[in-house]
Amino acid sequence: MSGKFEITKSKNDKFMFNLKAGNGEIILTSQLYEAKTSAQQGIDSVKANAPLDERYERSTSTSGQPYFNLKAANGQVIGRSETYSSPSAMEGGIASVKKNAADATVVDLTA
Repeated sequence: MSGKFEITKSKNDKFMFNLKAGNGEIILTSQLYEAKTSAQQGIDSVKANAPLDERYERSTSTSGQPYFNLKAANGQVIGRSETYSSPSAMEGGIASVKKNAADATVVDLTA
């Protein structure tokens, strides 16, 4: 099973998307967007930037858990991961985004 992007609406009527791996696990979450077209452009940006290792900013949360941000060429964060139990688990998450983003289908759950 391949990955998919799911566009949803938040409680305050903004749009966002999650990239899910083939097993259904969320591997990347977007920011909130005012318009659905902006969320769709964010998905296009994830697809373009996901293969490039230099676009991943590896960080540690305040509780000491590793996570990553995927950034566009302009440095803007276009997606954030969950927190992971170890740096190697985080690297596995990055590998999963690289593998799943390029040909992931887009499912609009807002209609």
